[in-house]
Amino acid sequence: MALISQLFGDEIYDPFLSMVNKCPVLNTPTDWKETPEAHVFISDLPGLNKKEVNVEIDDERVLKIYGERKEDKDDKNVKWHRVERCRGEFRRSFWLPENVKTDGVKASMEDGVLVVTVPKQEVKKPEKKMIEIEEIKC
Repeated sequence: MALISQLFGDEIYDPFLSMVNKCPVLNTPTDWKETPEAHVFISDLPGLNKKEVNVEIDDERVLKIYGERKEDKDDKNVKWHRVERCRGEFRRSFWLPENVKTDGVKASMEDGVLVVTVPKQEVKKPEKKMIEIEEIKC
């Protein structure tokens, strides 16, 4: 137990917390809700501003939210006792359904919360066409 205390400090080592900090999916929680008018994505990005976050939709209807949390610039005389906040690149991708209107997407960000609104459009159902079965004469 003394070795664990030396390696990780006096706090109990939490493997789940370690996994969360290293996993960009778990470290960028995003809610997706659907209203009658739109699909709405809400991402928690604490400490970031809109210049550090990118939002795009590609031709295959994939919504991508990505960016980077920069490393803190520190004085060499600073001694860190614990580092739990994730740094580096993050990326989330979501396959959007057929009913989205990709040319009307809006994004806003306030207090580290990103909201992306993807409007919906009516999807035309394919028309049924009856095919007449011909009789083959031998």
